[in-house]
Amino acid sequence: MSDLERDPDSTATAATPTLTIYSPSGVVAKAAAIKLAAKRLGALGFDVQIDDSAAAKFQRFAGDDEVRLAALHRVAEAAPSVAMATRGGYGLTRLLDRIDWQLLADATARGTRWVGYSDQTALQLGLLAHTKAPSWAGPLACDDFGRSNADGGLDEVTPDCFREAMSGELEAVGFRTEAGFDGLDVKGTLWGGNLSVLCSLLGTPHWPKVKGGVLFVEDVNEHPYRVERQLLQLHQAGVLAAQKAIVLGDFGNWKKSPLDRGYNLKAMVAHLRSVCDTPILTGLPFGHVPTKVTLPVGVKIELVVQGRDVLMLWGD
Repeated sequence: MSDLERDPDSTATAATPTLTIYSPSGVVAKAAAIKLAAKRLGALGFDVQIDDSAAAKFQRFAGDDEVRLAALHRVAEAAPSVAMATRGGYGLTRLLDRIDWQLLADATARGTRWVGYSDQTALQLGLLAHTKAPSWAGPLACDDFGRSNADGGLDEVTPDCFREAMSGELEAVGFRTEAGFDGLDVKGTLWGGNLSVLCSLLGTPHWPKVKGGVLFVEDVNEHPYRVERQLLQLHQAGVLAAQKAIVLGDFGNWKKSPLDRGYNLKAMVAHLRSVCDTPILTGLPFGHVPTKVTLPVGVKIELVVQGRDVLMLWGD
């Protein structure tokens, strides 16, 4: 297509799923990461295309608001099999009031899977709120597939989980949690994402009013007291009580303070459990970490706990 750059190493066939890399949020510091991501995604079997403005730069954004909004709508019109953001950061909140949500939902109906995490939470939850269309919480092009070998390279688990999710093969993910939830078996809409972005939507037209769901959240660089404050905001707003389960992903890379005096993530979770009756599970391998699962957002799932083993299932 004329407004997209096709990766020169791509060897697509008529049956090859298409994947477009685009930038709706933060600026990509090194364009080489986009090329590396395209190469690795191509090796997974995708016909990779790079949007024209994927490497655009304006202040801390991947192009000004008009550029990024146009890119988002351009990708939706093309309706590739997979639409994967380069990275998160910040930027989608500026666009929420002007996104053509029906255009994105139409692309979803034509087979597009919108994928990402971090700032992509705003897009995924806005899409759910306005159209009930599903999306996928999963890897980002540059943050995951574009990571240089010097910085740790490509994780072994993440790409396989992503590929299986995009092909429809993946119908469940499992992980280990703390003791105390054996026998829990609930069904509901899976939704959530980055906690800070999610809380920023509360009270706006872009907030999905999910009841009886399974809410998953993660964050990075946030001290446990800040995580607690945001989760208490959701609790006090009645959001947590309306869910059947809360699942916590990774909350790493925070700095301890001499004022903590034993207060940490474990203490934070214990306090939340003392004030909230909804089961709060930990251990979901998702967030700002190299190893992450790919999860459907806005899809009915069943969450089952046997001992300390948790299984989240979807599909027929």
